Amino acid sequence: AEATIHLTRVDDPSRFGVVPTDDDGRVSMFVEKPAPGEAPTHNINAGTYVLETSVLDRIPAGRRVSIEREVFPALVEARTLYARSDDAYWIDTGTPAQYLQAQLDLISGRRPGPPAPGAVERDRDVWTLGAAVIDGSVHPPALIGDASFVEVRAHVEGAIVGAGARVHDGARVWCSVLLPGSVVRPGAVVERSVVGELAVVGERARLLGGSVVAGRAAVAADAELEGVKVEAGAPR
Repeated sequence: AEATIHLTRVDDPSRFGVVPTDDDGRVSMFVEKPAPGEAPTHNINAGTYVLETSVLDRIPAGRRVSIEREVFPALVEARTLYARSDDAYWIDTGTPAQYLQAQLDLISGRRPGPPAPGAVERDRDVWTLGAAVIDGSVHPPALIGDASFVEVRAHVEGAIVGAGARVHDGARVWCSVLLPGSVVRPGAVVERSVVGELAVVGERARLLGGSVVAGRAAVAADAELEGVKVEAGAPR
């Protein structure tokens, strides 16, 4: 083999590049995003490759090259492309909902070991990094980052609080990700949402149902948002 592709099995392969193989694991073709019900296999390209140096020689210099669309078909033609499938944890994080699910899977133990390098299990399924300060209540699963602060009467459950983030008095964060330096003001509620770096959720605001706050953006006090994206420079 000049190259080996990691494959994973999914229920709906129509959104992915499908990779059928023979009994020896040799790749026979690539099928990009087949119509529902027409995929020759449920094994898809998981995006991890082992390449011999000869593969690099096949890549033209001086222009951008898609390894999946240009190089791999040539290897299929040469019968030197193989694949290996396994049941290791894998998830596509191409949408905010999938990104959020991946983070929640990590802190829920879907992958063995700590959810982040250096994380310490402070209580069952409650992990902290560095100098995290918890004066409020944190319920599993959770990861509280270095120099972050969960204030008195704040409630965090099933969430990731990034480095330097702050959850103020009376705020509630549930099944969400707060990226580094973000702030949830007193009395605010964040549920199943992603708050970007250095973003601010104002006092008593409610951020619900798959909302995404861009880095350095702000959600106005008392706002109630569900399933929306808040851009930087445009308070909502």
